[in-house]
Amino acid sequence: MQFRDLLFGNELRKLNEPVDPYLEASRTCMEDLGRAWSSPAKGHDGFFLAGNVLATRRSIASSLGCDVESIGDTLLRGMEDPQPYEMVERPPGYSVVKVDSLPLPTFFKSDGGAYVTSGIFHAGHGGKFNLSFHRMMYMGNDKFAVRVVQRHLYALLREAEASGEKLYATVSIGAVPAALLAGSVTLPFGQDEMEVASSLNIKAGEGPLPTFSPIDDEEGPRAPVGTEIVLYGSFNGERTEEGPFVDITSTMDRSGMQPGEPVFKVDGVLVREGAIMHVLLPGGYEHYMMMGIPKEPSIAQSVRKVVPGVKAVRLTEGGCCWFHGIVSITQQKEGDPKNAIMAAFTGHPSMKRVIVVDDDIDIFDDRQVEWALATRFQAHKDIVMVQGARGSTLDPSSDPCSGTTSKMGMDACMPLDDRKKFLRVS
Repeated sequence: MQFRDLLFGNELRKLNEPVDPYLEASRTCMEDLGRAWSSPAKGHDGFFLAGNVLATRRSIASSLGCDVESIGDTLLRGMEDPQPYEMVERPPGYSVVKVDSLPLPTFFKSDGGAYVTSGIFHAGHGGKFNLSFHRMMYMGNDKFAVRVVQRHLYALLREAEASGEKLYATVSIGAVPAALLAGSVTLPFGQDEMEVASSLNIKAGEGPLPTFSPIDDEEGPRAPVGTEIVLYGSFNGERTEEGPFVDITSTMDRSGMQPGEPVFKVDGVLVREGAIMHVLLPGGYEHYMMMGIPKEPSIAQSVRKVVPGVKAVRLTEGGCCWFHGIVSITQQKEGDPKNAIMAAFTGHPSMKRVIVVDDDIDIFDDRQVEWALATRFQAHKDIVMVQGARGSTLDPSSDPCSGTTSKMGMDACMPLDDRKKFLRVS
């Protein structure tokens, strides 16, 4: 399934009037956060805009060929069974354009500039590759300031800089859904998340993921076939201020401004005919889904190491699908919920609150979760507090100097030795 196929599979608002990428595209997203839309791009002949494309769990499940309840397990199987991707020649139908011709969105007047928020970087150095999302602020002159937190792309940049080399990368905008989802999962450093995308593609019945090099370099970074817009270029050690920018919390993030972020110099741009700019609204539902859902398998994987019976994991919309989580488990012995809490924080270090419930609670129903807290939780003995832990740079309430945060786990499970009085009568 390619990106434009997603639009036909959703309840699409097809707008006949052109939408301006400057501010109007973000307002169009906010009119109905859970519904996909597309339109011609105002002022950019031949280009289209599309937003809220994967803004619901249902749309993600459809793209993976599974049901909503199986999203986490499907992603986890892809992570645990990565498969080689297919390497093909650059397909016909792509043309070369200038960066300045692209309909780059400006989401809010307070933003530092026009931004690409939906681009996934595929970068490699020393035989190690990484696929990951990074926001990109356009500086003009074919250059972007890229927000790179201290994860795997950061490590590749450090390695390249230490050897005095550029780090080459492709940026795929409007990529196939398997690659979009794989771009947010976490594998051990050096393992290529593009292989997770290939595994997801296989499990959806579409075979190994076909990829190509924009410059016909068999050993370099690649883009999935069918990607709407492909940028290719390199990081060469230059840094600059990035932001300010509204991020997943819907608050202003200035963390890229000092000491600055790496600069990506674009050497070329390939676009499909009728190319679609994927407008991923910061702090919108699609942002929540794309950033948060791929972290749920990591939480499940971590919790299963200490409590084998994990039924489901959910990062909640109220917590921006990033800071707050719920885990349902099948208890086997006393203390399992407390162990599950600590393991959940290990599986997703940005999370700052997790509620652990029994497997009779539907964690996708907020009322059931609150009912479990109301009837099975006592604060004086069921809270696990962690102070001074590493959290997320996106959390405006974290310590401004150290970046650390406090975390809270809530055990809303029944006691094993006295379950009868805690069961809901049906």
